[in-house]
Amino acid sequence: MKALFTLFIATAWLTPSLAYAQASHHSVVHDTKTLPSEILGGERNYAIYLPPSYQTSQRSYPVLYLLHGGGDDQTGWVQFGEVQHIADKAIANGTATPMVIVMPDANTGRRGYFNDIRGGWNYEDFFFKEFIPYIEKNYRVKSDKRYRAVAGLSMGGGGSFMYALHHPEVFSSACPLSASTGPLNLDDAKRRYNRPRRNEPDVKVEPVADEKIDEYLQQHSALKLVENLPADDIKSVRWYIDCGDDDFLYEGNSLVHIAMRKREIPHEYRVRDGGHRWSYWRSALPTVLSFVSESFHQN
Repeated sequence: MKALFTLFIATAWLTPSLAYAQASHHSVVHDTKTLPSEILGGERNYAIYLPPSYQTSQRSYPVLYLLHGGGDDQTGWVQFGEVQHIADKAIANGTATPMVIVMPDANTGRRGYFNDIRGGWNYEDFFFKEFIPYIEKNYRVKSDKRYRAVAGLSMGGGGSFMYALHHPEVFSSACPLSASTGPLNLDDAKRRYNRPRRNEPDVKVEPVADEKIDEYLQQHSALKLVENLPADDIKSVRWYIDCGDDDFLYEGNSLVHIAMRKREIPHEYRVRDGGHRWSYWRSALPTVLSFVSESFHQN
């Protein structure tokens, strides 16, 4: 009887400790974090997912930069993409390695992940010169190419293409989903870059010279970059491209796939049943996490 009482007391003391340990061993998502930007002239928002072991370890983690689509902000992947639930499940079942997932806001002030053709809004410069260094300074993330990946949907899929093609030395893998691949020709580019801004429809936009548009097109069309960049640079990134069979952006993604095939650039290309919607991107995210984890692992 005394032994049973002793066991009961020991269990009573241990149970709160175990409960606390379990409660503290959860992932964390912050979706209203900010950082200052001199390049963009103000505060910028971002969201961040910290894996379950982050709070209880001192290790450094690989990092995935996960980009939202047009009309969303840094909360898109948190609220609609269910990133916390999906990442927690993938890490728990071993299909993804524990990683930090960073989601920047590219919908405040101006919309988009690129430097503006007219200057004055250089988001890509901000991303590489301020944002990545800030994340690497303030969070325990690895700073080697091998441990960085980029993925995104729609507008963010376009950002994933551009960032990995412009900076293949930075990312080990890239996963554009239902990507906006950029104008397919010069006429398309003229219409796109000379139209009023979505959030400033009444502001008169001065026409951009054809030569400047063509120069910009060569640097901001995924198809042009895949056709013209050194093949070895493109091959240094592992590619996973996914676009639904009912998606209105199917043509650009198909042409990029064909261009990569012609140049013998290894990549995974998926066309699944679905359109341009969150249900499609949520279903893609577990595969994305598994794919980038293969780059992070020691093979």
